[in-house]
Amino acid sequence: MVADLSINSDNIKVHQKEKMITQLRLFMLDEDPSIQHNAVLALGRLVEHSEELARIVVKKDILHQLIWSIPSQPHHYKKATVFVLHAVAKHSPELSQAVVDSGGLDILVSCLGAVDPEVKEAAAWALAYIAQQNTMLSQAVVDAGAASLLLSLHTNDLDREEVNTGTIALLKQMIRSPDVKLKRQVLFTLIQISKHSVELAEMVIAAYIFPDVMICLQDPDEYVKKDVITLMWEVVKHSAQLSQVIVNCDGLVEVVDYLDKSRGSMRLPGIMMLGYVASHSENLAMAVILSKGLQQLAICLSEEDEDHIKEATVWSIGQIGHHTPEHANAVATAGLLPKLLQFYTGASSLEDLRLKSKKALKNILLKCTHLPSLEPLLSNAPSNILNHVLGQFSKVMHHDSEACQEFVMSGGLSKIQEMDAEPGSAQRKLINSIKSCIQEASANPSGKCRILKKFHRQPLCDVPLQVCSSI
Repeated sequence: MVADLSINSDNIKVHQKEKMITQLRLFMLDEDPSIQHNAVLALGRLVEHSEELARIVVKKDILHQLIWSIPSQPHHYKKATVFVLHAVAKHSPELSQAVVDSGGLDILVSCLGAVDPEVKEAAAWALAYIAQQNTMLSQAVVDAGAASLLLSLHTNDLDREEVNTGTIALLKQMIRSPDVKLKRQVLFTLIQISKHSVELAEMVIAAYIFPDVMICLQDPDEYVKKDVITLMWEVVKHSAQLSQVIVNCDGLVEVVDYLDKSRGSMRLPGIMMLGYVASHSENLAMAVILSKGLQQLAICLSEEDEDHIKEATVWSIGQIGHHTPEHANAVATAGLLPKLLQFYTGASSLEDLRLKSKKALKNILLKCTHLPSLEPLLSNAPSNILNHVLGQFSKVMHHDSEACQEFVMSGGLSKIQEMDAEPGSAQRKLINSIKSCIQEASANPSGKCRILKKFHRQPLCDVPLQVCSSI
């Protein structure tokens, strides 16, 4: 309610606003993320209209609280928080300096490298308000590395010009600096150069910069390590050849280790890097599996709650599993198919997560031949997914009599017999095909069923085939 009322400042009296700021600070610490977000949003709207309230926010040390919380928050919260910094800084040089003194510049510059374009835009506006106040603040923005990042966001031509003037050679020297802030800005700039085209990414690779970049993964600063992983992501997305270069530099091993030690949104660039490497070829996807990348993605999927992280993880799993039966079976035996189905059918899943889960699930099912991993899907998959599952059973069991026996023994046959498929439908045809496979596997010259018996001591059923209850 306060967030809505704050859209029009006249809705709230001045003495009420000051009390509200105190209350909003408490709501920012609430356990419910939606309450946190609305509190920050209301704060920004109140402060935007009043320099007096902006000074109260500074006096109550709310800026430090906001800035400290940004790294661990989702993109919509970051955008709202950056809006508060912008709303405070716009009023005067003194208030802009307060944002700088609170560590706001470093956070705003880091937000220029965010995945979400709205967060980038909000950060750019906030930096612009700070820079326009006076010469000293403008220089502070430049010294923080914001200028080169803002330039790098615009066009490929500008980046090509920067590279041709020897920027990468200079960046290579600066990456070895012990100055953490300088390392961050160097890595941010390399990320912006690499992301635009294959040609620019190849120039970064050709400068042999990655041996020095990989050393930065030992840096104690979390953002330096995140930027290294993001740089790898921006390089590998362009081609299989560039991906192979990073793999040869032990990039996969480093990313898996990084994911193991990171949490929340810090994991996102590593998740995306694994997906892009796997997308290019069967061999690279297998390299991701062998480096325990799939195992780490499964851990991320079970630990993370943010939808955008789930979406990225599901996408990466789909890139690994769609190539061949071997890849699909690796995903299946990791126990990921029920999880993908849960995201696809879950009422609480956002539309993007549902779509990505559906696509990944279908592509993997089309190649999966590990029937024990498919069997749990027989119980709760919707018909469009169930038909793919039944199709794989039919394909495999047509050539594998042991699979037929295992299917009967595990109770799979009972499950498909209970399905209410309409006569003549695709599902009914698949069910009949599976039954036919079982009958063929169990047939023998004596006319007796030879399927292994599940509930009897005799190893084989010996009932006439046409009356066997199993069939």
